[in-house]
Amino acid sequence: MAPSDSAQIASATVRKVPRYGVFMGIGVVVGVIVAGVLTFAGSFEPSEALNVVYPAGQVFGFLLLWTAPIGLALGGVAGLIAERIARRKDHVVRVQRETIIESD
Repeated sequence: MAPSDSAQIASATVRKVPRYGVFMGIGVVVGVIVAGVLTFAGSFEPSEALNVVYPAGQVFGFLLLWTAPIGLALGGVAGLIAERIARRKDHVVRVQRETIIESD
């Protein structure tokens, strides 16, 4: 038997959407860099309360607990802003949708 086909014309919106994972990943990388800069910008003097000197690795780890999630969140916000800006360039196109059904 011959295949039957049907065609429909519809409208579709074409838009560019940023990849949120990339923005959030870049935010985490920036958070790690900020933690490194803050670690080596600080002084390693004994604490006044406990008279303890914290090693650089421990300071880096503690700062990383704060800067990585903040960078992740700021990267997500940057992705949302990029999406809002990209929405201005949306355009509607007409598409022809075909459905081909073959019977055996």
